[in-house]
Amino acid sequence: MCARRFLGFVFVLTLLVVAGAFAIYQWGGNVLLKSATPQGHFEAAAAGSGPDYSDPSNWIARPGEPNDPSTWLPEGVSNAESGNASVFYIHPTTYLERDRWNAPLQPGGQSEFRTRLFVQSQASAFNAAGQVWAPRYRQAAYGAFLLDSADARAALDLAYSDVATAFDSFLKQNPDGPIILAAHSQGALHLERLLKERIAGNPVAQRVVAAYVVGWPISTTADLPALGLPACASADQVGCILSWMSFGEPANPDLVLSSYEHSSGFLGKDRKREDMLCVNPLTGTKDGTAAAQANAGTLVPNADLTTASLVSGQVGARCDKGLLLLDGDIPALGPFVLPGNNYHVYDYALFWSAIRTDATKRLAAWNHDHQ
Repeated sequence: MCARRFLGFVFVLTLLVVAGAFAIYQWGGNVLLKSATPQGHFEAAAAGSGPDYSDPSNWIARPGEPNDPSTWLPEGVSNAESGNASVFYIHPTTYLERDRWNAPLQPGGQSEFRTRLFVQSQASAFNAAGQVWAPRYRQAAYGAFLLDSADARAALDLAYSDVATAFDSFLKQNPDGPIILAAHSQGALHLERLLKERIAGNPVAQRVVAAYVVGWPISTTADLPALGLPACASADQVGCILSWMSFGEPANPDLVLSSYEHSSGFLGKDRKREDMLCVNPLTGTKDGTAAAQANAGTLVPNADLTTASLVSGQVGARCDKGLLLLDGDIPALGPFVLPGNNYHVYDYALFWSAIRTDATKRLAAWNHDHQ
């Protein structure tokens, strides 16, 4: 089982929570694979030519885009003045069908609703630091993460190729100034690869304020040195990486990490659970600890997920063996807490205000350094 199966299990577990189909655990992995594997084989021709990112319709969020979900703000929060950063955000998997290996660029229906919801609830945390660019891309179907096959690899490569092309377009339209990179889940997988292949060792790395690689494990020994940026060690450090995976207690990450452990990282070394990177968004530091009082705002959604309000001082967190463990009086965030007390779906919502503050603080430090 390869490392990317980590996300596959997260996606399928999310479906299980939505559908209430927990009986799958009684029948084993074959049922899991059968229920998740996309139909047929990957077909490059069927996937079509790559998207044209000079066309505004191929962006979910970008400056001037009408009904841009990234500009949303919860009640009581305002943007008196937007920062000068350009933010490149990659959304997580929102296409939960299995009729194809890659989602269409504009899938419509519930997939479109979920895509806009994640941009609204996650990318909005960065709109005080600057304007958000969030590309549509032909995301890999969740079943692609469960299989180590030619079809699965091709689906992931296609999704990444769209992200890389979108990033090129983003840089062309933002040729100078500070950059913030952010992603979650499948998006974080692609951002990790983007850091390794397109940013590490290149001049654009000097423009990076911070990279928020959230909801995807990074090995500090087998992956991080290849990404070209260090882990964030202080709250005002620039050109560094933040990464975390949120769990309540008692935490049981075995289901999603068993495939990660001992897989090979970018440097060819074995990944180990104890080497996972955890940067606490409440402190902005690697292996940090913060009480609930330090959390200025957790996003708590309303019943139909159309909006959310901020609740402060309820969720603390500490890094422990690579996981971000939650404590305090965690509010009811919705039905998507996964088995093992896995708060993956809420990695951003739990710390929305802290992420917002973190980004603006690092941007101020970057601007100071580049006066």
